[in-house]
Amino acid sequence: MKNRKLLMIPGPIEFEPEVLRAMGMATTSHVAPNFIEIFGKSLEMMREVWLAPNGQPFIVAGTGTLAMDMAAANLIEKGDNALVISTGYFGERFKDILDRYGANTTILEAPVGEVVSIDAIENELRSKPYKVLTMTHVDTSTGVLVDPEPIAQLAKKYNVLSILDGVCSVAGEKIKQEEWGVDVVLTGSQKAIGVPPGLALLVASQKAMEVWKNRKTPVSSYYSDWNNWLPIMKAYEERRPSYFGTPAVNLIVALEASLKIICAEKIANRIERHRNLAEAFRAGIKALNLETLPKTEKITANTLTAIYYPKGIDGAEIRSKIANYDVIIAGGLLTEMKASYFRIGHMGSVSSSDLVAVLSALEMALLELGHSFESGKGLQAFQDTLLKYKRVALTI
Repeated sequence: MKNRKLLMIPGPIEFEPEVLRAMGMATTSHVAPNFIEIFGKSLEMMREVWLAPNGQPFIVAGTGTLAMDMAAANLIEKGDNALVISTGYFGERFKDILDRYGANTTILEAPVGEVVSIDAIENELRSKPYKVLTMTHVDTSTGVLVDPEPIAQLAKKYNVLSILDGVCSVAGEKIKQEEWGVDVVLTGSQKAIGVPPGLALLVASQKAMEVWKNRKTPVSSYYSDWNNWLPIMKAYEERRPSYFGTPAVNLIVALEASLKIICAEKIANRIERHRNLAEAFRAGIKALNLETLPKTEKITANTLTAIYYPKGIDGAEIRSKIANYDVIIAGGLLTEMKASYFRIGHMGSVSSSDLVAVLSALEMALLELGHSFESGKGLQAFQDTLLKYKRVALTI
């Protein structure tokens, strides 16, 4: 009998056994030949996962927020105009980070459950010369999915650097960094990349690196400065020892293990798996007479689902009852409505069995609390949707 609950929050996630075994290895020196090889391979595989063969990867001890900070610190100088396209909590965080480095930041905020229109973005880009725009691919607070490709095209049209916050999307949602022309794509290790928390990961385009090299003032953050980190990344990729700050050795060993799993699955297959499971899960949620935050299916993430509590039912009580069935989910994050909804993560190594367990626990909790729906319909809708995808796959 297992003695722990299934963790189904939007990060940290459930991790592959191979990743956890790698994480638990005896710690080696950060300049040992075997570790240098692991670090170098990890940088190379990041290009494969990001689909950025000419990009510059960075692996730094820290969180997704540090990756956001690194992008802002290195590309912004005091007085630069920056545009934030926000679909929730983390768009607002990016504005705070850009402001800290002296940017004149404009934020375009979408109503809850919606996205900012392309026309509104283009109108703003026409209004004055911007240096940088940021977009949150999947905002973890709302489960809203933004399409980065047309926004990146607008950024190129107006000669603006584009930064994609992919903390809740890299390796779970479709991203073609180089083909789309996105200048920075960043994430944290604990989400769809599938590694315990502690690594800030990003890939910068050659254009972004040129802008950084030609900046007129020093980077304001010592720890985030690419002047300190770029020589380290270059050295490890060339299989040479180097040092600026001690890397998170065990986490990087785990990262290599996870990236190998992702590359073996192939990134296109991984994205399709996330999409199929998410669509089946949402079918199950709708069959339970529950409503999701995103207003349309087109802008609904495949890495997590944000769901309104049923009217008249206490959210804390639902989460507690679900936990009694050995499943942990997350409450709301948006300050103004955090008691109105909950969030379920389904990314990385997530399987259909995991989501069956979640739907079963959710159904039991809702039945105990008197929510009206036909028992078993959620699981049936989930299974029917997955079977539809399997039949389609067999005919191809």
